[in-house]
Amino acid sequence: MPPSTSTDPTALLSPSLLAQLERMELVSRKIFRGRMKGERRSRRKGQSVEFADFRNYVAGDDLRFIDWNTYARLDKLFLKLFLEEEDLHFYSLIDVSPSMNFGSPTKLHYAKQLAAALGYIGLCRADRVKIEALDGAKTNSAPVLRGRKSLFRLTEHVQSIQASDGSTTLTEAVKAFCLRNTGKGILVLITDLMDKSGYEEALKYLVARDLDIYLIHVLSQEEIDPDLQGDLKLVDCEDQDIAEISVSRRLIDRYKQTLASFIEEARDFSAKRDIAYTMTSTERSVERLVSKYLRQRGLVR
Repeated sequence: MPPSTSTDPTALLSPSLLAQLERMELVSRKIFRGRMKGERRSRRKGQSVEFADFRNYVAGDDLRFIDWNTYARLDKLFLKLFLEEEDLHFYSLIDVSPSMNFGSPTKLHYAKQLAAALGYIGLCRADRVKIEALDGAKTNSAPVLRGRKSLFRLTEHVQSIQASDGSTTLTEAVKAFCLRNTGKGILVLITDLMDKSGYEEALKYLVARDLDIYLIHVLSQEEIDPDLQGDLKLVDCEDQDIAEISVSRRLIDRYKQTLASFIEEARDFSAKRDIAYTMTSTERSVERLVSKYLRQRGLVR
């Protein structure tokens, strides 16, 4: 499926989905200090218009925040604390290896829809949003976007993302991202985890960055429940390795067991490193994934 060059947001996000996304908010499980005022409530105490608590006055505190009414009643000085509004970085990394270009719809198209949907939630809350293709590029061409007005730039960038030639491993691409980006915040990695060199080192690089990491493991329905039979020649789309097989019910059962073990290992590996793991099929709508499953995982509310 060739990428669309249209900047119409409905090419990736339907009007009904956009309306839902505008009411949502990305949620971080960690506390990050934003550099600019945003539209989210922080768990830190700061200086905004929403009252949070009192604390005892200590020498050097700003006298403007003393509660003089309380002083008149108790003859003690208390400082008023307020909830602070903050923004954060939201990164969405899209695996663009050749295996992501498989399925109907392709896993890559699904990943682009999901990244655009989550990115728009961030834009609506004035977060700094960056969606990047994991192609190992040395230059950082992905724009950092902020505010609802950036929706068209967001979709234009996401629609331009294409599958790579497979010359870069997932680990190399993630390492290159980590070297280019230093901001703290939420990171969503969207990938099929199908890399012969493994995915473990890539995830370790992200964990070392102390980000709030969500892993969305995307598989096509054809991979989950293959409809194959007879004698076949299989060609690896990434390195062109060839395997000749005779498909039988027993072989399909073994494949499904292997896939289930692979998914369970990825889930366990993630859980041990505080990575929120979610596996999804491309048959599940992005709207349902975001509004139900990612809400349950705590990424949105």
